[in-house]
Formats: sequence, structure tokens, C-alpha cells
Amino acid sequence: MPMIVAEEYAELAAPPEVVYGIIADYHEGHPSILPSRWFTDLHVEEGGRGAGTVIRLGLKMGGKAREMRAEITEPEPGRVLVERELGGRGVVTTFTVDPAGAGRTRVTIRTTYQVPGIAGFIERLLAPALLKRVYREELALLEEKAGAVRTG
Repeated sequence: MPMIVAEEYAELAAPPEVVYGIIADYHEGHPSILPSRWFTDLHVEEGGRGAGTVIRLGLKMGGKAREMRAEITEPEPGRVLVERELGGRGVVTTFTVDPAGAGRTRVTIRTTYQVPGIAGFIERLLAPALLKRVYREELALLEEKAGAVRTG
């Protein structure tokens, strides 16, 4: 079963520690960067900051609405944060935060998952472009939020 992969990145005008702090904060930071036309109702079930957090959120993609639960891990705290779907389709979304010099940060969002059969074939054709669009919006909101955190 081939892997479906979608990835987008941006260089943001904010320091890595500010950017990572927003991504890892599932009470206030992370919900504020989720584009409302794609995501709804992020709820923290356990934890709330980084590893050990369990979240539930609504997704509106491909003409379908569904709910997803995910557990958060930090294979490299301060640099790599992973959201791994619990049950469902095995969606794994990784946020990688790297310094880009002079108070700037390169953020990469990458999602992988598998769907069997003809549905998987169709999704492999359509999903990456849609997810890249979602991630561009998310990265723009992240930069806006990081700028607000930096200045005030």
C-alpha cells in the first residue's frame, strides 16, 4: 500500500523557540494557527504542552467532516513534534523547526498515511495538493502569531 505524503515549509520571521512554543501549546498556541475552514474544535484530553498530550479535533477536507484523535510526541524536544493519529487511518503529522539565521526559522509540516485500494489511488492524486494549501495557511497564521508573541 503506497504512502500518501504531503509536505510544505516556510521561513518565518521569528526565533525557533517562539515558533516551537506556539506549535507545542495545545491549549492556546496550536489552536490559534489552525485555519478555521479546515479544522474545528481542538480539545485537549490529556496534557496540553508537547509530549504526552492527547487531542481531539474536527477536520473538514475533501467534502467530508470527521473527527480525529492524536497523541503528541517530541522525538527531538524543541525541534521535532509529532502528532500520531490514534485509530483511524494512521495519519502522522510532523512539525520540524530549524533555525534559519538572524532570528528566523524554517518550519516544515509533513503528513504521511496510507489508504488501501482505489480510494488510496485517488487520494494519493488529490490529497497532497490540498494539504499543501492547508499547510500554507497554517504557516501564515503561525508567522502572524509568532510576530504577535515577539512584539507584545
